[in-house]
Amino acid sequence: MNITLYDLSVWVLPLIIAITLHEAAHGFVAHALGDNTAWQLGRVSFNPLRHIDPFGTLVLPAMLLLSHSPFLFGYAKPVPVNFRALRNQRIGMVWVALAGPATNIALALLAAAAFHLVSYMPADTAQWVLDNLKNALVINVLLAVFNMLPIPPLDGGRVAVGLLPRVLALPLARLEPFGMLILIGILILVPLAGSQFGLNLDVISAIVRNSTGYVIRLLLVITGNA
Repeated sequence: MNITLYDLSVWVLPLIIAITLHEAAHGFVAHALGDNTAWQLGRVSFNPLRHIDPFGTLVLPAMLLLSHSPFLFGYAKPVPVNFRALRNQRIGMVWVALAGPATNIALALLAAAAFHLVSYMPADTAQWVLDNLKNALVINVLLAVFNMLPIPPLDGGRVAVGLLPRVLALPLARLEPFGMLILIGILILVPLAGSQFGLNLDVISAIVRNSTGYVIRLLLVITGNA
C-alpha cells in the first residue's frame, strides 16, 4: 500500500482533532466537577501534543493500516482524573467518561452538516475538504462507538462502573489495569486464533463496525445528506 502525502493530509488532520478534543473534553468536565488533576498537569488543553501518544496514536494505527488489518486500533495519552475529588464520585465518573464520546459525536455531526458547504468552495480545494469531512465523520463515530465498549479503562467501562450496582461495579472496576490487554486479546489475538481453525471469532470488531455504520447513517439523515 502506497500512502501519499494527500492520504496523510486527509486522515491525520481529522484524527488529531478527534483525539485532541476527546481527551480535552474529559479534562474540562473533570475540572468543572471538582477535580483539578488534569488542569494542573496541563491536559485541559486543545494542544494536540499534550494528548498524542507517539506509538498509540500514530505508529500502531499506521502499522495496522499497512498490514491490511481488518480493524484499526490506537489510543491517546489518557487524561488523569482523580474520581475521588469529584463532587459526586459515581455520577461524576459517568459524566467525565461520557464527555469524550459525546464530543466525538458532536464533531461527527458538524462534519456531516458541513458537507452542504463543499459545493460553495473552489473546485481545487473542494475535494480535499470533502475527504477531510468524510474521514472526520468516520473517525469520530468510530472513536465514540469503540470507547463506549463496557471494558475499563474505556469510557463505556467507566460509565458501567458508575451506573451498575456496587456488587457488579467493583469486579468490573478491578479489570481496569488489564483493560488494554483484554482489548488486544479480543480484537486481535482471538480472531487470529479462530482463523487458524476456520472460525470467525471477530465478534467485537463486527459489533463496532455495524454500530459505527448505523450511527453514521443516522447522522447523515439528521443533517439532510441521505
